[in-house]
Amino acid sequence: MPNKSAPKQNALLSCAFAVLLAFVSGVPASAAPPSQQDPASVQDPANAEARTDVNVLMRQLTDRDALTRQRAAEDLARLATPAQRKLVEGYRLQEKNARVRLALDWALYRMGKTTALFAVVRDLDSNRRNQSEAYLAELETPEPLYGLLPQVNGNTQVLLLEALARNGNADTLPIVEPYASSADPKIADAARFATREITLRLNAPQSPDTKTRTRQVGKATAPLP
Repeated sequence: MPNKSAPKQNALLSCAFAVLLAFVSGVPASAAPPSQQDPASVQDPANAEARTDVNVLMRQLTDRDALTRQRAAEDLARLATPAQRKLVEGYRLQEKNARVRLALDWALYRMGKTTALFAVVRDLDSNRRNQSEAYLAELETPEPLYGLLPQVNGNTQVLLLEALARNGNADTLPIVEPYASSADPKIADAARFATREITLRLNAPQSPDTKTRTRQVGKATAPLP
């Protein structure tokens, strides 16, 4: 016996499908998942400009995200605007995050507070070593580091001598050579290594494509560019 309700059910299903199709077709492109959106619409075209806007960067120093504050401090360091120094000093006093404090110390040094470089060097002997080394590598000359060598502890001296091995010049040699006679074998080894690396670089400058050299420290190795 034929089902008299079947035509009605089919009509209802067809109507529901039409409504669903109309809804899906009307979804705006902006509602698509980020992976399917146009990359140009995801990227902020004003981001590069914002990184050079001192006012924007100063506001970002109060952002809740620590990484945003760190990047803002690093951008301020790159801009090196002395007019913001007092405000940055205030943010440095209030900052709780160690990585952000280090970035602010670097910014303050770049803004003219020479004593802030000591804090950057001191953090070589911490879990922020890579961050500190990256900042020190941006120094135009290694000369500001010379006077800090006698002021830091032995382990930091070793790391600072290794930093000087990477970016030292002819004037660095008489600074590091006396440490080769240190009673601490690690310091003496680091000083000899710095002297050797600087001398090799002066006699035969390495190209940017030169492979990383490695200094043997006991069983461990310390890679140096």
